[in-house]
Amino acid sequence: MSTERTGAAETPSDGRLLIHRASELLGVPAPTLRSWERRYAMPPTLRTAGGHRRYDAAALVQLGLMRDEIAGGRTPQDAARRVRILVDELNPARASITTIMAAAAARDGATVRHVLDQALDERGLGATIDEVVMPLMRLVGVWWETGRCDVGQEHWTTAIVRSWLAKITVLAPPPTSQGHVLLAVGPYDRHTLSIDAFAALLADRGTASRTLGSRTPADVIVTALQEPSAAGVVLVCQLATRRRPAVESLLAAAETGLPVFYAGTAFLVSSARHGVPGTYLGENLTHAAALVRAQMPEAVTPEVAAEV
Repeated sequence: MSTERTGAAETPSDGRLLIHRASELLGVPAPTLRSWERRYAMPPTLRTAGGHRRYDAAALVQLGLMRDEIAGGRTPQDAARRVRILVDELNPARASITTIMAAAAARDGATVRHVLDQALDERGLGATIDEVVMPLMRLVGVWWETGRCDVGQEHWTTAIVRSWLAKITVLAPPPTSQGHVLLAVGPYDRHTLSIDAFAALLADRGTASRTLGSRTPADVIVTALQEPSAAGVVLVCQLATRRRPAVESLLAAAETGLPVFYAGTAFLVSSARHGVPGTYLGENLTHAAALVRAQMPEAVTPEVAAEV
């Protein structure tokens, strides 16, 4: 078989990667890739007639997802189970994700919005966000990393999804809770799409929110919590290596006496939550929004005020 040199590794002419090239691309040692295949059948790897492993685009995506799940604190067995669910073609949400990915490749914003609107009508906002939007964005990130799409497609898809979430938030009914919840990410976290999705879920449940943006410093959170209308803060940190600064932000926020909530893969393992103030929201955004909404004071309407 003819090959071409790619750094220290070789790439077969059919585009499928040798194990050492896949290892370099994903940042996962080759022995670990072999172990995942042998112990968890992750992924089902193609082999040549001579028994040599070859990794196609689908396999690379599964390996990237597996790596990220384990980096977040999951056991390899649990990580493999979650990846199978995400890529399962029989998953009811999979058709929506596949259509959106194809539309994103063609920069077809109308189709992306249509599929999201259709999922919203059929599944409701919570299931659309937890089962379509968030898995979609994980897949796009891994596609970009493994060369299946370019950074322009990743940014374009993020922008379209963010605009759709913003529309949901803006068109939500007037809030029924008192004050607003601040939404922040850790001081070193750049991505805010998860809190954009959370803002839409809170709005759908009658809770107003205000997003503080990426890489939110602790002093910005504390200052915002001093506003009369502030009713609490949600902080999301996805970077396990940057957990400590996020915890420091939560400790500073807790001193204000207002409700503090936190989430993200940095807190996935129970030991990572030891000594952290506030309420851990878990991984399901719909459930998390319900937890936050339950602790928000109800707004005092004119009718209630008259009764008092």
